[in-house]
Amino acid sequence: MDLNELRARPDRLPTYLFHQRIRETPVGGGSICQARRLTLEDGASLFAKSYGRSDPRDDGDRAPESFFETEAAGMRWLGQATAAGGAPVPEVIVVLPDLLALAWIEPGEPSPGAAERFGRELAATHRAGAEAFGAPWPGFIGSLPQDNTLTPAEQGWAEWFVTRRLEPYLDLAARRQALSTRDVAAVRSLLDRVPDLAPPPEPPARLHGDLWPGNVLWAADGRAWLIDPAAHGGHRETDLAQLALFGGAPYLDRILAAYTEAWPLPDGWRERIPLHQLHLLLVHAALFGASYRGSVMAAVAALS
Repeated sequence: MDLNELRARPDRLPTYLFHQRIRETPVGGGSICQARRLTLEDGASLFAKSYGRSDPRDDGDRAPESFFETEAAGMRWLGQATAAGGAPVPEVIVVLPDLLALAWIEPGEPSPGAAERFGRELAATHRAGAEAFGAPWPGFIGSLPQDNTLTPAEQGWAEWFVTRRLEPYLDLAARRQALSTRDVAAVRSLLDRVPDLAPPPEPPARLHGDLWPGNVLWAADGRAWLIDPAAHGGHRETDLAQLALFGGAPYLDRILAAYTEAWPLPDGWRERIPLHQLHLLLVHAALFGASYRGSVMAAVAALS
């Protein structure tokens, strides 16, 4: 099977894998998916991933309904901005209920020049905009569902962010005992203040939506590529705040300087970073437990 044949008949990929007609090399895929590099007969490579322990050749775990379709829709939507100078996104080659295959991007090393280019390109992606807050496809953040119900900008970012991005994961973290009753009360008190803490109104931006540093692929072509999105319309400060999580992206200062030169941010954006980060921190608490309690509460304290 070569790349042209695969584009014409993507449904045949599981059969070729089952009969071991394609060379496979395991690669890192994160905590949710099993990932591998596929090498086709014409020498083209793909990045393929399956949900959990699943594999097209066994009866293991199955992805939630629309899991990979959602990721593919988000990647194609982000990719629409690339032609207008936005950040690059791997081409979606195959999307099936239990398998996603993308064009292979050869990894490279971060550099100041790549970081500055990424800052400018991310600003262009954000400028491409969105029709509303949310997205016209189901949402996932990691393995958790995420409510992407489209919400008109006129209803306000603060209410949308609280009800669609903070409260559901606070409730889940509480049910899973990642946060104490006292912690939950402190976070709920903060949520009441989000309208006062929120950034000035802007039209919805075209967001990656899960832009922690691990979802930026520094490539051999000297660019930084967007991968593993939870794409939706939101406030652009959210993507930038997420880049500072978990150790921060390489050359983050260069990324932010280039971004703000291309599209200046509203006054006070640095002080709002913990507010935007609270979404992913609550998601991690819900997924991985009390080890993220300190980070959640530090964000709350920073906004007090």
